[in-house]
Amino acid sequence: MKKQGNGETRRWYKLGTGLICLMMLGTALSACGQPKAEAPQAPVVEEQTPPEEPAQDDPITSGEPETAAYTAPLTGLPVAKPATARPLAVMINNAAAARPQSGLTQADIVYEVLAEGGITRLIGIFQSRGTNEKIGPIRSIRPYLIDIGESYGGVLVHAGGSNDAYAILQKQHKEDLDEIGNAGAYFWRDKSRKAPHNLYSDADKLREGADKRGYKKEVDIPAYPFRAEEDLPEGENASGAEITFLLKSYKVEYRYDEATKLYKRSINGKPHVDLNTGEQLTATNVVILGAGHKTLDDVGRLAVDTVSGGEAMLLQRGKLTKGRWARAKGDVIRFVKDGKEVPLYPGTTYFNIVPNAPTFESHVQIFQQN
Repeated sequence: MKKQGNGETRRWYKLGTGLICLMMLGTALSACGQPKAEAPQAPVVEEQTPPEEPAQDDPITSGEPETAAYTAPLTGLPVAKPATARPLAVMINNAAAARPQSGLTQADIVYEVLAEGGITRLIGIFQSRGTNEKIGPIRSIRPYLIDIGESYGGVLVHAGGSNDAYAILQKQHKEDLDEIGNAGAYFWRDKSRKAPHNLYSDADKLREGADKRGYKKEVDIPAYPFRAEEDLPEGENASGAEITFLLKSYKVEYRYDEATKLYKRSINGKPHVDLNTGEQLTATNVVILGAGHKTLDDVGRLAVDTVSGGEAMLLQRGKLTKGRWARAKGDVIRFVKDGKEVPLYPGTTYFNIVPNAPTFESHVQIFQQN
């Protein structure tokens, strides 16, 4: 019985195995006659488009001021890329025969300070604006002009200078571009004007000259604190000021224009314009400061104290703030009140340096609001 049972079991096993093989063969033959199945696809879901949200930096839809990716260190104005170019400190002639000058609308900062004979010299600090725009007429340099230009890390741009200025430039190996001494190829004369009021250049050409001489391209550029546009300044109402540097016949005015929030600049009652554009020169911030002046020789060359600090006034948005100017070692001139620096509004700033004698206030007349 045991043998018989084992024989039956083997027969059933063989039969079952055969049936399974036949089934597998049939399945294989059936599969050969049909196309390969595609991978299953995810169910199609209708995409819902969310409602558009107002951009956070869109002042029209959000009601908030636009935040710039970069701002220029000397103006606080928005720029498309970081403003890292080394400043150019250009000595600009301000004699009557030199006006109107070219390029001042492109300067980030403008200084006005006395030279000889009661005429002032302008120092244009060009950093974030101006490339191939004509700048000039360019004139000579003085020791205190060297000091102001270098406080911004600027390449000093001039045509000649006093003996004292040349001694500083040569002994201290200053990085300068002098049309007379070392960089004549980067300046040109305008034949439509009489010398010496006809020397010009532009920022691109000057930076080319600085590169050719191997001057540093990157320097520490000082920066100012700036107010938000909606912030209101402190101070008393004032529509502008008249400044007399020395000569009674040589007066500078700044008149506030509420529509543009800028101060329009005039000389001897006439608008001071940029010859390149025909536009009247304007300033967002006007600083008037008193400094010690000393006459050095019979020619009238001066020493001007641009370090010690003193009385100052600041005009912003139709307001006058009285304070002081201060300057730390290696830094620029700054306007302070109660020991704290007062922020500027984004835009061009004019610094006007007048003598302290007989008094600081004797050189300034403030216009009251109408």
